Amino acid sequence: MVLNRKPTPQEEKVLEFLIKKASVLFQSNWKEDLLVQPMEDGAMGSLVLIPKDQIGKHRSFGKQVSEFQFVDEDGVDVILSLNIDDQGNLFELDVWKTDFSKLIKWPSINF
Repeated sequence: MVLNRKPTPQEEKVLEFLIKKASVLFQSNWKEDLLVQPMEDGAMGSLVLIPKDQIGKHRSFGKQVSEFQFVDEDGVDVILSLNIDDQGNLFELDVWKTDFSKLIKWPSINF
């Protein structure tokens, strides 16, 4: 069983970037008490995002609100998608490495 944890500094930076690009607005304190849970995706890096007021609640996918594409260190394209639930809460960071291999390194993001 995978336990909820705080996002790593790299994960938090990626989330911050995607939230700034998002088509919806989030409260400025979105990262306070945010927990994540790695998804079983072959180690590509996808995360379930769990705001503190959503712990233990049944949640459903709402929509994608931002996306970013980069090339991993092995030359393979990676697409990051930030998704919210049907109530507008952070839901997941979907990481898709186009050959389904393990993510080597999070992108260097400057903003």
